[in-house]
Amino acid sequence: MKKLVIYNHGKDSIPWGEKAIALAEVAKRHDIAFISPDYQASNDPDLRVKQLLAMDLSVYQDIILVGSSMGAYVATVASEVIKPKGLFLMAPAFFLPGYQCSRFKPRVDRIEVFHGWQDDVVPPENSWRFCKEHRATLHMLDADHRLLSILPIMAEAFDRFLSAA
Repeated sequence: MKKLVIYNHGKDSIPWGEKAIALAEVAKRHDIAFISPDYQASNDPDLRVKQLLAMDLSVYQDIILVGSSMGAYVATVASEVIKPKGLFLMAPAFFLPGYQCSRFKPRVDRIEVFHGWQDDVVPPENSWRFCKEHRATLHMLDADHRLLSILPIMAEAFDRFLSAA
């Protein structure tokens, strides 16, 4: 059975930043393929969703969508079509002005969200609202928007997440 993790980077980030590299190492230990599309051509979150949905994923039976900030929005909106095994989200850019979708309908059994109390880009209460609506697991930790200070904690959680997927 072919499994795939798709990492969706944030608005001002790059496809293979520190979070993507750390999570790719975890996926590799699970013998799961890992890709990180390059969305830098557009800062429009809904164009990024279209880019993700245009990928041919037909050879994979199990897909895990991962996203950071705008990438978490992209993963969640795309999950309605892709129907992944899980969503692993970091500082998700939910309920923000300029984002087309504000009513999410993720088609997934398992959602885990990490958010920093010190996030000054996406209010932490936005993750609380989403997790409450979708009965998702929420980890609120003492970190800023980038969450790099808690990257080892997220990598351990991602390891457990993949073990359960």
